[in-house]
Amino acid sequence: MRVAPEQLSRHLQKQLAPLYAVFGDELLLNIEAADLIRAAAHRAGYVEREIFSIDHHFNWADLQQRSNSLSLFGECRIMDIRIPSGKPGSQGSPVLEAYCRSLPPDTVTLVTLPRIDRQGLATKWFKALEGAATMIPVVPVERARLPAWIGQRLGMQGQNAAPDTLQFLADKVEGNLLAAYQELKKLGLLYPEGTLSLDQVKDAVLDVARYDVFQLPAAMMAGKTARYVRMLEGLRGEGTALPLIVNTLAGQIRSLALVRKGLDSGKPVAQLLNELRVWGDQQKTMESAARRLTLEQLVSALMHAAKIDRISKGIGKGDAWDELLQLGLRFTLASP
Repeated sequence: MRVAPEQLSRHLQKQLAPLYAVFGDELLLNIEAADLIRAAAHRAGYVEREIFSIDHHFNWADLQQRSNSLSLFGECRIMDIRIPSGKPGSQGSPVLEAYCRSLPPDTVTLVTLPRIDRQGLATKWFKALEGAATMIPVVPVERARLPAWIGQRLGMQGQNAAPDTLQFLADKVEGNLLAAYQELKKLGLLYPEGTLSLDQVKDAVLDVARYDVFQLPAAMMAGKTARYVRMLEGLRGEGTALPLIVNTLAGQIRSLALVRKGLDSGKPVAQLLNELRVWGDQQKTMESAARRLTLEQLVSALMHAAKIDRISKGIGKGDAWDELLQLGLRFTLASP
């Protein structure tokens, strides 16, 4: 059974299958589909969660053992199997085939994969997955469909815009859904619900001098303390919205964590940066930061950003601006 990503939410409201497979190279949609499945499973009482990140060092016997074992606390569980290479290999293929033939009880299994090529589609393990799983193929949004996709996403945050405004946004993001996602989140932070004018959207997207916040992550990643502090003070003086700054920095840290995780699993850095749509001079800066920092440090930085977000919203204690300075210093102290 195949379910399109845009139909997944409705499907999950009606039923919860024992096995899901999300596959495709559109990172944003892949992540969102997986999050929807995990959230639905959690609401249905599948509280315990086990994560298996498959790389060339993975011991497939661990998956076999855990799938044959009962939950430690007798609870329903989620088995989260991630195969970033899309190739389980000679050892993993028969294990996946056997897993699909005999799914563990009281378990929702989620398998996430990149785009599978024609050769991979013909393998026994993928055919076994197709036969047992609800398949969620994630395909890129075609350029012609992008304005409608942007309009739909604006509607989800209570905003709307005229067709020429949607077309303007589509032209600026050039098919990059992650960039579109960031721009839409920015609009949601800057403007209230309702109709957005073309001038409002142009101000938000084009006025880089006013919103230097989008240059702030580069200074943070490079560990340039003086530049980071100077920009942060300038943004504070201009009255830039704290949630906008926090969301921008958190998004960059999240991307760095994905690169670091990919490097740890042996994936080429060029492939990782292409998947995240990182181009030009940003590639060198991001690669340097990802190699310099550990995944543990980046996760800790994300938790710090979450703390600042709570403070900025008045539900946490502390000085958000001071915490933003400390967040930047994490990357400076980690510099060579």
